[in-house]
Amino acid sequence: MDLREKAIDIRKDIVNLIHHAGTGHIGGDLSVTDILVDLYYKQMNVGPDKVDDPDRDRFVLSKGHCVEALYTILADKGFFPKEELQSYSQYLSKFIGHPNNKIAGIEVNSGSLGHGLSVAIGMALAAKMDQRPYRTYVVLGDGECDEGSVWEGAMAGPQYGLDNLTVFVDRNRLQISGTTEEVMGQDSAEERWASFG
Repeated sequence: MDLREKAIDIRKDIVNLIHHAGTGHIGGDLSVTDILVDLYYKQMNVGPDKVDDPDRDRFVLSKGHCVEALYTILADKGFFPKEELQSYSQYLSKFIGHPNNKIAGIEVNSGSLGHGLSVAIGMALAAKMDQRPYRTYVVLGDGECDEGSVWEGAMAGPQYGLDNLTVFVDRNRLQISGTTEEVMGQDSAEERWASFG
């Protein structure tokens, strides 16, 4: 599979979904797409036939406001029929504006920024304690990294030897109140993460 072509197709579906619903976080959705495509089509051990498999990999979209990208990929992977996305953001729909664990393939409700890494750490720690082979992946937004709880999580991962945890920061340089550099500069993001181990 050509992941670049898949990412283009997914982006088209995201734009159509948001246009149809009349709502969504299109910038963050489009910026996270490459990460999600690589994870779901190449890296992670997940699938509609594994939603209850105790050894499936775990994924947390901490920047949950960009759920349209995740929903689009889950539909494309067959976790639920694509037609169900037509109800996105409609009254009484389970497809709401943040991840909803009532939907196959969604591990945890998220979107309260700064909390996803701690939840993912708990999942990775549980795998170690239960001697399970699964990996845990989490995607944070760069603006989300203004939250102090992110850095508490960044300290905990190395402290507990969580080599089964992978953290991605979607570095799109934008957040709701301006650019990340205007709000809280992060030019040394790589060094900052490395300093936590």
